[in-house]
This record gives sequence, structure tokens and C-alpha cells, in this order.
Amino acid sequence: MEGQLTAELGHFALLLALMIAAVQAVVPLIGAQRDVAPWIAVARPAAFGQFLMVAVAFAALMRAFLISDFSVSAVYQSSHSQMFWLYKLTGTWGNHEGSLLLWILILSGFGAAVAAFGTNLPPALQARVLAVQAMIGVGFLSFIVFTSNPLARVIPVPPEGLGLNPLLQDPGLAFHPPFLYLGYVGFSMAFSFAVAALIEGRVDPAWARWVRPWTLAAWCFLTIGITGGSWWSYYELGWGGFWFWDPVENASFMPWLAGTALLHSAIVVERRDTLKSWTVLLAILTFSLSLLGTFIVRSGVLTSVHAFATDPARGMFILGFLIVVIGGSLTLYALRAPALKSGGLFAPISREGALVLNNLLLATACASVLLGTLYPLLLDALTGDKVTVGPPFFDATFGPLMVPLLAAVTVGPMLPWKRADLMGAAQRLRFVFIAAVLVGFVTWIFTTGMSWPAAVGIVLSVWLVVGSLVPLAERVKLFSVPFTESLQRAAGMPRSVWGMVMAHAGLGFVLLGITVLLTWQTELGTVLKPGQSASLNGYTFTFEGAGNVRGPNYTAVRGVFSVTRDGRPVTTLAPETRSYVGSAMTTTEASIRPVWFGDLYAAIGESDGAGGFAARFYFKPFVQWIWLGAMVMVAGGFVSLSDRRHRVGAPARRGAPAGGKIRTEASAAE
Repeated sequence: MEGQLTAELGHFALLLALMIAAVQAVVPLIGAQRDVAPWIAVARPAAFGQFLMVAVAFAALMRAFLISDFSVSAVYQSSHSQMFWLYKLTGTWGNHEGSLLLWILILSGFGAAVAAFGTNLPPALQARVLAVQAMIGVGFLSFIVFTSNPLARVIPVPPEGLGLNPLLQDPGLAFHPPFLYLGYVGFSMAFSFAVAALIEGRVDPAWARWVRPWTLAAWCFLTIGITGGSWWSYYELGWGGFWFWDPVENASFMPWLAGTALLHSAIVVERRDTLKSWTVLLAILTFSLSLLGTFIVRSGVLTSVHAFATDPARGMFILGFLIVVIGGSLTLYALRAPALKSGGLFAPISREGALVLNNLLLATACASVLLGTLYPLLLDALTGDKVTVGPPFFDATFGPLMVPLLAAVTVGPMLPWKRADLMGAAQRLRFVFIAAVLVGFVTWIFTTGMSWPAAVGIVLSVWLVVGSLVPLAERVKLFSVPFTESLQRAAGMPRSVWGMVMAHAGLGFVLLGITVLLTWQTELGTVLKPGQSASLNGYTFTFEGAGNVRGPNYTAVRGVFSVTRDGRPVTTLAPETRSYVGSAMTTTEASIRPVWFGDLYAAIGESDGAGGFAARFYFKPFVQWIWLGAMVMVAGGFVSLSDRRHRVGAPARRGAPAGGKIRTEASAAE
């Protein structure tokens, strides 16, 4: 009875959240337009109230999962009484309804954060931002209340649940969706700021300073989410890969590319008061791509381990919402963007020019991924023809765009604002270029199986990592002044500079890991009986046998392989194939052991019926550098986010009235 009351309380809280969101979407917006202070003041308490109500609903659903209340449909569909408590907890967002509720919780949470920490914003702008954020909330809350109620009942109450998708019963994937959603939904703040600026009729350096922290935080979370999904794919699916250009992988990658462009474009607006219209458009497109990913996952247009829903009615609702949000914001942009006057001029060869090149290449790369992702879906919808756009297409289109982009990453920070001397920057980077080419040449000479794309990848990796340190060395005057003075200069350097260096170096580590892995990884598929061995890359894998093991809600076949090198023991690998209670699906649990310069990877398959088992072995050089580099990038993002300028916020607009249109310029000097 208590559990039932909790679920009904959560349902009631959702209805209240919808009503509060509707008020928040309308009243502050009208108040800001008419300069009515009491109406403007509604925005902040409404944002707090909406978040509180959604949090109550989410807590009610989480409790239903923890106590295995199978009277709640979502719990019945995605849980089982024998599941480990962690997967009961994460089962809250391991289904369509619960994942949408998590999305809305994060959405309202970002709105509440702006209400709490955006006290330096002009009241009218804050009211407009929170109103736009609430409009998005109204759409998603309506969707969840009327088509995907996470607290809907099952009558009669089933004695047992169907269980969570076995692929989701893993610690890595348990925490992957929350970080992914923090990234997806975090970009809604950039969208809300952009639409609010269009309504207000003004974009200036102060606006860019307010937008950047929210965009940077969303970018960091999305990077963590994508990295976690890649790591999970590597060790869970048994195929040994880290990225397959799956449509749902692409759905998360596209807003990451657009968000990266937005981060760099906002710097130009903040520092030089130009690229305003383009930056606003990027903010709209970045969140639009996040919504597109939601449609792809939940509309039923594709079948994937990531997809949650296959109900066409839900898909049409999301498609309609997508059209309203994207179409409405782009229409507003078309009407108001021409009035956004750019400020400072700059030469093509300048810091601004380098950032424009960065944006053009990122936007083109994002468009190529979008084309490859949507083309099969559109062709199927229009003609019924089935085509597959896989890695060869993306490698041929996305890869070449990355070469000039990665080459420019190191050059850009060396260029001054407004006008620069390219030869001067090249002169300062000559030793980096020589070192990169030398490393590539030496690698070519002393290794086998190296192709020219691999050589380019090695050179670019060194170029990125070493080149990212040059601006740092110049700022601290390394080797030009006493070392103690260099240390003092480093300690006083803005954290945003440290963050930039870390992010660019981390990108170099990622590229190095991908290049080495794709060039020199080795694999072997075979069938072994107990006592038989197989050799790969100097390692000998001896099959010791396989046996049945039992987990909390699964049974598994576990194989044991002893690994030696030159007769000396190295490690023991114990991969599994698992069968879960209530599911016909089996999962592969690879066994991975890091060794010098790579990973030993083993996966076991089915028995051949004669005492042998299918087995697959890999040696994956430098694979961990991919995720290490991504985490260095994330760390760089958070270091930049901790910069005092972001904590204190943008300077207030001088002469700004409480409401209405603001015409005076802002002080955004650094």
C-alpha cells in the first residue's frame, strides 16, 4: 500500500510539474516583454518548483524499482526481483519511460541551476532564458504524461518482472546514460540563451561569457558519456572494437561536433564581438541535433541495443515536437538574425580566422555524419529500399576533414587576434614540426605494416601533443627566465589556458591510440579443446577448460586461458558468455588484461559439441590511450570551467534596464 501511494504521489508531482512549466513558459516571457517586474520574478521560483516536482516523481520511480513494485509497468518491464541492487537502481533509466523522466529531471535541473547561479544575469534576459527552457520542459512533460507515463499501473499485479535488458546489466552502461543526458540536455541551455537573445534582439560579449560555462559543462559531460559508451562496447560486446558508426553512436557524436564548434565560436564573440549570428545558429543546431538523437532512439525507426521504444505513436509525437522546436527556432533566427550586427573586423590569417576554419571543418564533418546516418532511414521511408552506410563511408568522408582540422589546432593558439603573420607562427612551431616528422619517419623505419595514413596519424599525434605545449612554454618564458620565475608564471596563468593545453594534448593522445590500434592490432579466431594452445603476437593462450558458474540472476559458461610469453607466465584470462533469467539473450563478457603497450583480449563463444569452444584473441596496442586521452580532454574542460572568469561570471551590462529590449553595449574585457 505504501509503495502504491508513493507511485501515485510521483504521478501527481508530474502533473504539477507540467502546470508549473506552463506558467514558467508564459508569464516571465510576457513580463520581460512588457517590463513587468512581478511577472519577471515568477521565473526563478517556478524553475525551482518544476525541478522539485520532477525530482519527487523520479524518486518515486526509483523507489518502485528498488522495492520491486511490479504494479508499476516500467518496473515490471525492466526489472526482476533477483537482480543486483545496482541494476535495480539503474533500471530506473534503463527503459523508455524512465530514461525520459531522467531527461526531464536534468532539463529542469539546468533551469534551476540558472535560477540559482545566474544572479548576475539581467532579470529580463534570465526570465526569457528560463521561459524558453520551460517551453522545452512543457513538450517533454506532455509527452511523458500523455504517452509514456513512467508510473502507469499494471492490473493485475504480476508476481515477477521481465528483467532488464542483459546488455544494460553492466556497471559501465549503468552510468553511461546519465552522463550522456547531462551532455544532451546541457546544450539546451545554449539553445535557451540563443532564443532568448533573438527575442531580446541582442548578442554581445557578455552574452557569450554567460553561455560558455553552460556549453563547456555540457561538452564535458557528453564527452564522458561517449567515452563510457565506447569503453562498454569494447569490453562487453566481445567484438573488440570501440566505435562502429552505429546510428545511435552518431546521434551522440553529432551534437558533440557541433558543441565543439560552438565553444570555439563563442570565444570569438566574447573576445572580438563578431560571429554573433553564426554562434546563435550553432547554439540552435547543437541542441536540435540532441533532439534528433532522441527521435532516432525512441521513434522505432531503427533497431539497436540503444533503442528504447518502437511505438509509432510516440515517434510521431517526438517528430512533431522536433518540428516545432527546430522549425520555430530557425524561423525566429531567420527573422531576427539580420539585425545582429558584428563588431570587430579581422584578417583571414588571424586567431579569429583559425577559429572560423575550425568551425567550417567541424560543421562539414558533422554534416557528413548526419548524411550518412539519415540517408538509409530516409531512403527506407520513401522507397522501402534497405541500404547500409557503414564505416567505409565515414572513414572516407570524415577522416580527410580531420587532417586539416587537427593541423590547424596547433597553429590557431599561436596566432594573435585581428591580424597575424602565418610565417611567424610557423617559425615558432618549426621544432614541433621537425619532431613530429622525425617520430613518424623513425616509426616507419622500425616497424612493419605501417601505411601512409598511419604515418600521417603518428605525425599529427605528435604535432598535437607537443604543439599544445608551445603556447604554455611561451607564456611562462621557459628557458628565457630563471626556472623559479617560470614556475611563478605558470602558477598565475589563467586556468582556461591550462584547460586548452590539456584538451588539445588529450586529442593528440586519442589520435595516437586510434592510429596505433588500427595499424598494428592482431587477432585470431579458433576452436580450442582443453590443453590446446594458440599463439598471437608472441603470446601463447592455453585453454584450461570451461565450466558453468552462477550469478545473481544469470548462468554463465566461463573459459579459462593461461597466457605465457617465451615460456613465462603472464596472466590468466577468464571470459564468459552469460544467459539471464527471463531473457533469451546471451551476452559476452570479454576478459582483458593490460600488458606493456597494449591489451590482451579474450572472448569465448559456443561449444562445438565435441569438447571444443570457439575463442577469439586480440592484442590491442595503445588502445587504452583512446580513453585516457578523452579523459584528459574532459579534465581540461573542467579545469577551464574552474577559471575565475566563469565562477564570477560576466560583467553586468552597463545601463541595462530591468526589462524590455536592451541597447547599450557591455564590457567584456578580459
